[in-house]
Amino acid sequence: MLIAKYLGVLVASMFKFVMGPLAGFAVGLSFWEAYLLTVIGMMCSVATFTYLGSFVKNKILARFRQQKKLFNPRNRRIVKIWRSYGLSGVAFLTPLLLTPIGGTLIAASFGENKNKIFVYMLVSAAIWGLIIVGGIYFLNDVVSSWLGH
Repeated sequence: MLIAKYLGVLVASMFKFVMGPLAGFAVGLSFWEAYLLTVIGMMCSVATFTYLGSFVKNKILARFRQQKKLFNPRNRRIVKIWRSYGLSGVAFLTPLLLTPIGGTLIAASFGENKNKIFVYMLVSAAIWGLIIVGGIYFLNDVVSSWLGH
């Protein structure tokens, strides 16, 4: 049953980073288990879409997408973020606002070095993982002490 809990947290954080810590807490994992699985989950997505991104984008996702306009408000925002902050900004925003898949595809679509994408995303995941998992577990301790548990 522990493997199912681990896989649940891992998969949750592959698609939306914040869901990993929440899932880890919900299934009763320790701080370090939730933290490591969240970071590993995001990095599974980053590795997949960094190193296989072109293939996935061109062969798999293209089948499910309709042709969209090149310049739309969303694309303009992405270009503005990239021009203002570059890879470090996208990596910083990925766990909070973007998905691991979305942030990685943005970085890859601007032609950034694949190894650099991986390292920046790893640093971002490690830092935000500590903050988010720590925040969730800390808030639980604070609320539990207020309620007298």
